[in-house]
Amino acid sequence: METRAGDPGAFARFDLSRVDSPAFVVDAAKLRDNLRMLADVRDRAGIRMLSALKAFSMWSVAPIIGEYLDGVCTSGLWEARLASEFYDGEIATYCAAYKPDELVEICRLSDHVIFNSPAQLSRCWAILEQGRATGGDFDLGLRVNPLHPEGDVSRYDPCAPHSRLGFPVDQLDDEHVELVDGIHMHTLCEQDFAPLERTWDALVPHIEQWFGHFKWINLGGGHHITRSDYQRDELVDFLLRIREETGAEIYMEPGEAVALDAGILVGTILDTHWNGMPLAITDISATCHMPDVLEAPYRPAMLGEEPVEGTFADASDDSIDAGAVRLGGPSCLAGDVIGDYRLPVPAEPGRRIAFLDQAHYSMVKTTTFNGVPLPSIWLWDSETDALECVKRFDYPDFRDRLS
Repeated sequence: METRAGDPGAFARFDLSRVDSPAFVVDAAKLRDNLRMLADVRDRAGIRMLSALKAFSMWSVAPIIGEYLDGVCTSGLWEARLASEFYDGEIATYCAAYKPDELVEICRLSDHVIFNSPAQLSRCWAILEQGRATGGDFDLGLRVNPLHPEGDVSRYDPCAPHSRLGFPVDQLDDEHVELVDGIHMHTLCEQDFAPLERTWDALVPHIEQWFGHFKWINLGGGHHITRSDYQRDELVDFLLRIREETGAEIYMEPGEAVALDAGILVGTILDTHWNGMPLAITDISATCHMPDVLEAPYRPAMLGEEPVEGTFADASDDSIDAGAVRLGGPSCLAGDVIGDYRLPVPAEPGRRIAFLDQAHYSMVKTTTFNGVPLPSIWLWDSETDALECVKRFDYPDFRDRLS
């Protein structure tokens, strides 16, 4: 999987020695730039724009997000609690399957409660009625599967064959639609406008008979709206058109786009040796700190990386770059390999490096597997150069997850 992000921006002049190692550093100025772009699309199109906490839930910047967007979307009870404690605006909650004993609180916290199937919605009807009887003021929604795959990687495509995510739209009928106020879809991953338009065109024949019934339609996330080459004007025109066609309030839930290129992960080379090519072990772990590197998989961009040139004459794999160093983490997992890089610094113990575009998903997916410490979290403002440590983790954070 190829990432289309990785613009260093102001991080090109950031002194990596100013922070701990490993450490996430988020640029508040870049975050504001992204949010301004999202708010501009929202305002021109007359829609509602939510921030997806599943991608970026650094709640210390919630006040910044609240200045620009209309609220957040959450994926279950704990994210809904986080949203209610720290974020302004609406809360839209979708979960692939709710636990009944959590649903009453979710209904109390949320403005939209979105189900994955009409069957679970029907089974939970008494709980939903109880929630409304005790003061809950929430809409009900259903996630639909447009059955139109657009993803490059099947495991990340909610429309892949046999996907569990969303109710197959070709099974939707009047009885299902009568249960809900709106429908939700989420089918994209780091994609441009064209896949959204094609997905909508595939969806419309299945749902247009209910245009006028839906109070809202949520287009989900996966939209790379804040990337420099995203087709924002075309998106605005599209959103205006479907608002008119459907008579519904339109929602979008960007996640990556909120924090795109707004954060780096700083680390240190701990040791080096040779095994057919130069190897370096860092205090950044792919499996613990950047799991999508292994799960997607993808190769994260490095701050200041040199251009790739020839290959090793004696390498068994003639695709190995002759100037590259293979970087891996400190864990015992043999596959804890980040990738091959032409480093901007000598491959020596004590040298600092940083990976780009690590604010979203990496931060929310970190683990302490193998007792590997979690990166600290820093907030930098590239406009003022203000820098603060928001959070440090220590041994008790590891210990207290266990028993």
